[in-house]
Amino acid sequence: MEVAVLRNQTSVEYFQLRGLSVNQKVQMAVFSMFLVLYVLTLIGNILIVITIIYDHRLHTPMYFFLSNLSFIDVCHSSVTVPKMLRDTLSEEKLISFDACVTQMFFLHLFACTEILLLTVMAYDRYVAICKPLQYMMVMNWKVCVLLAVALWTGGTIHSISLTSLTIKLPYCGPDEIDNFFCDVPQVIKLACTDTHIIEILIVSNSGLISVVCFVVLIVSYAVILVNLRHQISEGKWKALSTCAAHLTVVILFLGHCIFIYSRPSTSLPEDKVVSVFFTAVTPLLNPIIYTLRNEDMKSALNKVIGRKERKEEKLRHPCP
Repeated sequence: MEVAVLRNQTSVEYFQLRGLSVNQKVQMAVFSMFLVLYVLTLIGNILIVITIIYDHRLHTPMYFFLSNLSFIDVCHSSVTVPKMLRDTLSEEKLISFDACVTQMFFLHLFACTEILLLTVMAYDRYVAICKPLQYMMVMNWKVCVLLAVALWTGGTIHSISLTSLTIKLPYCGPDEIDNFFCDVPQVIKLACTDTHIIEILIVSNSGLISVVCFVVLIVSYAVILVNLRHQISEGKWKALSTCAAHLTVVILFLGHCIFIYSRPSTSLPEDKVVSVFFTAVTPLLNPIIYTLRNEDMKSALNKVIGRKERKEEKLRHPCP
């Protein structure tokens, strides 16, 4: 209702998305690449969620948070990629004002929730490695559920506050967004009013969250690495492998957020490249890193796939 009222205050009904390229051959290459990445992202992350639900050995805090991460990655990529795929096959890359606002809301909801989740996962690894005897007491199921509710609530509050700042601005002139999806920095540049204060609020909101969480994560892993020196070699390498995988996702995901939201709303040539990693590549890293490098996940996946194949075999050759 509020969006409809605010929309009446602006003459811009649609925004024109510039996309990644105007070259037809490049657009088809981009379409093929994004389609493959999106399908793999959906298959990989949905498989992780199903496997964790199915295998009771994976009903632990670590895999509970991992299933949340997979769910967020599916939602996060689905906010932007399907629209971008459709636009690459269309000459007019238009998005309505309401659809643009909706895209920004869910983009920041899932992005902020994932940042908070990655921080919680780092804390989970810290407790598991540095305080193993207290792990099940500290990270019990009540705590895990409360942490999950808190990070989703935090993501929602962040997204509402940021989107509210954007849609309250008047839009009456330029309508071209220099990207393949709607995001706050690109949209507020089109407002026909001074947005200096809004830009400062965005930097202090999104930028501060990204930087603070990144520092907390780096400090957490530094403490973990110091503690690993005193552990036996086999356990040390397993813990190092888990932390290295987690840190890879953290650096790539938070790197985008710091790059985009920790500076004023000015367009740089690198913005689109960073956005591609943010929307299409990073959500695919989760299933790759957490399955190919994790023996428990690979074993559970083989069980799930093996059971499915046995069921199909019984259906093809029923017993007499």
